[in-house]
Amino acid sequence: MKLKAVIFDMDGLLIDSEPIWRSAEIRSFGKVGLHLTPETCKQTMGLRIDEVIEYWFGKHPWEGMTKEEMCKDILVEFLKDIAQDAQPMEGVFDTLAFFKEKDVKIGLASSSPMILIENIVKELKISDYFDVLCSAEDEPLGKPHPAVYLKAAAKLGVDPYQCLAFEDSVSGMISALAARMKTVVVPEPENYLSPRFGAAHLKLNSLTEFNQAVFEKLEV
Repeated sequence: MKLKAVIFDMDGLLIDSEPIWRSAEIRSFGKVGLHLTPETCKQTMGLRIDEVIEYWFGKHPWEGMTKEEMCKDILVEFLKDIAQDAQPMEGVFDTLAFFKEKDVKIGLASSSPMILIENIVKELKISDYFDVLCSAEDEPLGKPHPAVYLKAAAKLGVDPYQCLAFEDSVSGMISALAARMKTVVVPEPENYLSPRFGAAHLKLNSLTEFNQAVFEKLEV
């Protein structure tokens, strides 16, 4: 089966933003007396910001800041850090160039708000690689629902089953698989051995492992 498009997740795959998200969440939630740790923040990895806020409000309701204000506060904290520390993950440029040279359409499907997506691809200097950028912020449901991947495929004009998706989280993997896409996962090192990633078509330690042989294997 010929793959006509590739769709990338962003956080944790193109940029090591998960530690930055956790730091922003810890600082913002701390303002209302909710003291998270990097470990507890992993419970909401891959969710949209509004879903993260609903999750923690359900467990520890707070006063003094509305959910909308909390959302804005986390975004401000995140953007503050990303402007100072935006570094691409290993293999990002080579992998994007690989697909660009093959004239394969390239999309991005992220749970992050569009303002963050645009800021990050600009900071990483990878904007020109992408044909479409899609956010789950306006979808009824974020990942693991497949909506954002289906939207990206539609904007690219490619059937979902002819798309290859790259993910780093379990919720993202489920989202891409539910959209009927071939799915490659690049988990965080500490999560690499998790049996949950066995549902993916392929698992890599990093994007540096992706090459022509891997691509041909996925097209079978």
